[in-house]
Amino acid sequence: MKDMTQGAPAKLILGFAAPMLAGSLFQQVYNVADTMIVGRYLGEEALAGVGSTGTLTAFLLALVMGLCNGAGLIVAQCFGCKDTGKMKKTVVSLIWVAGGMTAVISLLGIVASRFFLTLLGVPENVIGYSAEYLHILYSFVCGSVAYNGAAAILRSTGDSRTPLAALAASSLLNVGLDLFLITVCGLGVAGAAYATVLSQLLSAVICIVYLVKKRRLLGLSGMGVKPDRHFVLLIMKTGFPAAFQSCMISLGGMSVQRLVNSYGASVMAAYVAANRIDSMAIQIIVSIGTALSVFTGQNMGQDNFGRIHEGLKKTLGMMLTASSMVAVLVFTFRRELMGIFLDPSESAQAVGIGAVYLSVIGVAYLIAGVMQSYQNVIRGAGDVNTCMVAGLTELAGRIVFAYLLSSVIGVTGIWIATPLSWGCGCVIPVVRYYGGKWKTKKLIEGGMQPAG
Repeated sequence: MKDMTQGAPAKLILGFAAPMLAGSLFQQVYNVADTMIVGRYLGEEALAGVGSTGTLTAFLLALVMGLCNGAGLIVAQCFGCKDTGKMKKTVVSLIWVAGGMTAVISLLGIVASRFFLTLLGVPENVIGYSAEYLHILYSFVCGSVAYNGAAAILRSTGDSRTPLAALAASSLLNVGLDLFLITVCGLGVAGAAYATVLSQLLSAVICIVYLVKKRRLLGLSGMGVKPDRHFVLLIMKTGFPAAFQSCMISLGGMSVQRLVNSYGASVMAAYVAANRIDSMAIQIIVSIGTALSVFTGQNMGQDNFGRIHEGLKKTLGMMLTASSMVAVLVFTFRRELMGIFLDPSESAQAVGIGAVYLSVIGVAYLIAGVMQSYQNVIRGAGDVNTCMVAGLTELAGRIVFAYLLSSVIGVTGIWIATPLSWGCGCVIPVVRYYGGKWKTKKLIEGGMQPAG
């Protein structure tokens, strides 16, 4: 538990971001382990099949994840103004809302996954792998949702270390299970899916057990069991814009995935592998941005705008330094990184295509650093509708640029669309920040309340 309303902003943000970065990297190990082991042991088609499920999974989970993040913003502001009564009502309401949504999403994912994959244009030689993987994932999706909900609560109260410990344990389990279930038991793609869901369940259990043990210290003791209608609606109001934004971005990703699929298995495999590398590389930018969002949320609880301005200024410096370093490293070792996932002697074409992707995406990290800084101040303040508009602008740019440029210069046009779309998404939060209206978007009113 960490109070971010006092102390040096840069030290607090960096100190909070460091465990979160480690946690995010461990979370990416899920994907990297699946990708590397599936690609190496099961081949290019199996890798393309598993990889093509990412955008669909993100789309189906976007709503419940958005609600978890929305509840996290409310908890951060409650924690900042020491209103434990409202914080407890928020947590109870989140449990009911997320639980109900998870049941619906699980059923939809199990029943309709093959239909969605067909809409995505997944080739016949790949779709069987994709459907098998998704069926298992959505049968046990409760683990992923429970972890993200519990982690959102912990991070909003300044605890980024417990989610890190949970992800470290689950990532190690995931790698071990991947190797055992695929190479020893011969379960193929199903083995990778079972390894993932079992690992997610472990991370959820660790975070929930910690919340139960530390409930008094966190101000969560004596919670009721019935959801509060006002806080259910507040979670929906706060989380829906982020959820809708995530859904639309996922739809954009699915649209781009369909375009990638039209180029065949080699391009699909290159896209999957390069995306895994990109997801790992950008985590330092995302982690610092998320830390700034929590910092902003807690200080909004006390209307401390000067402190928020100072936090943003320090964050921009960290972002520009970090994104420059990441861009150089990714560009320099792009082929070596692709070789982790694909055998260069057997998939030389895919490795070359992925290397071009990584050459382009490195340029975009500087834009992402600026975008994440301003957008997370706006988000932490509670100005979620502006974040949604920025996300939709980014989405529109990605789709338009991908289809337009690919029709002129081929698959490289899809890669170039990413930095261009991030540039589009950067404009709105910057303008909104200097306009100042975000200061009026506080989610929770009131000061200190008794803990009982």
